[in-house]
This record gives sequence, C-alpha cells and structure tokens, in this order.
Amino acid sequence: MSAGAIFVFELLGTATLTLLGCGVVANVTLSRTLGNNGGWLLVNFGWGFAVFAGASIAAPTGAHINPAVTIGMAVNGQLEWSQVPIYLVAQVLGGLLGAVACWLTYKLQFDTHDDPANTLGIFATGPTVRNGTWNLVTEIIGTFVLVFWILLSPGASTGSNGIPDFGNAALGYAGVAFIVIGIGSSLGGPTGYAINPARDLGPRIAYALMPIRGKGTADWGYAWVPIVGPLLGGALAGALALTLPAT
Repeated sequence: MSAGAIFVFELLGTATLTLLGCGVVANVTLSRTLGNNGGWLLVNFGWGFAVFAGASIAAPTGAHINPAVTIGMAVNGQLEWSQVPIYLVAQVLGGLLGAVACWLTYKLQFDTHDDPANTLGIFATGPTVRNGTWNLVTEIIGTFVLVFWILLSPGASTGSNGIPDFGNAALGYAGVAFIVIGIGSSLGGPTGYAINPARDLGPRIAYALMPIRGKGTADWGYAWVPIVGPLLGGALAGALALTLPAT
C-alpha cells in the first residue's frame, strides 16, 4: 500500500475514533446535554465502540489508529520500520481533527457549560492521583494488555464441515471494542486509560488551540505520560509476543 493511502486511512480512522470517543465524554460531562452524568460505564462503552468505528474505517491499513499498536507491530516484525512515521503522523493529526469535530458538534454546550475551566478531560486524560512514575506504570500495563491481545488474538478457523469456527477474528473489530471496554472498566480508573498517544496528544493540542470559552490549561506537564507509557507498553507487548513459540 502506498504511503499516501496509509496516511489517509489512518487519519480518517483515528479522527473517527476521537470524534466519537471525545464525543461521549462531552455528552457525559457538559451540563446541557442529554447524556449529562451518564457515568463511567457510558464513557467506556462509547470509547469501545469509537474504536470499533475507527478501526473499521482504517481496515485497509491494518486498523492501527494507535501509535502503540504501530510500534508493537514494528517490534514484532509485522510492520516495516520505514512505514512507522507515516502511521504516527497520520494518527496524531487524525486525533486533532476528530477533537475539533467534537467541539464543533458540542459548540453550544461548551458555551453554556457551568464549569468551562475543567473541560480538558473531555479531550485528554489525567490522573486521579498525580505521580508520574506510577501513572506511567498504569498506562504501560493497560496498553500492554491491548497490544498483546491484538498481536496474539486467535482467528477464526474452518472446521471439517466447511463452516468457520467462531474465533476472535469472527468478531471483527468488535472484539477490540470489547477489550477496550474491559480495560477501561478494570484498569482505567487511575489515569483515564489513554492507551493511545494519538488519542491523547492530538486532542490535547486541539484543546490548546481551540477558542473554548473559559477553558483551562492543557496540562502539558502531564502530557508525556500518555505518550511514553503507551509506547512502552506497545513495545513490550511486541517484544514478548516475538519470543513466544508459533502455534
């Protein structure tokens, strides 16, 4: 596949991911929406199906939509390192564009929100207890689970009767959605589970640039955690998967 095609599909897939993912957080957070106070579970389901939609759009490129997945696959030997920069740039830019689209969708609700200074969480993650080292560990573990599952997820095979057996591949990208929902429900409490640098960095840049009334800071002092943690988690998953015997 050409570099241009990789760029376009990864950009569109990641933009869809952040539009719907940031969108569900906006729906829960902003005061004048129909989903206000919908809760953590609604956020998890929203992000899970945002992954499903984004991955489905980016299917021609392998549906990475996440630099941690791209790095994990490169470490694992499933992707040429020369293609990695194309994926990463497209993903971050897609994350930014999706966040802008989310803001445009909820423009009136942002303008009338009763606590506009605390709207960064709609777009980017943050810790409940701030400690760089342990926040990093949380992001490494959550991303490791995601990427390791992607790399080792068994596919559907064909039985003796010619009918495909039901495997994870039969679920398509819905299987990844379930994993994301599970990670969010189980491991997402401490840091908001970025598990994807593009999902955090792109929208964080967008938040810093967009004219949101009364907004707070983009918290750049924390921004390195949801970048470094997922990249390390993805690389560790790729390296460990590489050492396992073939089945």
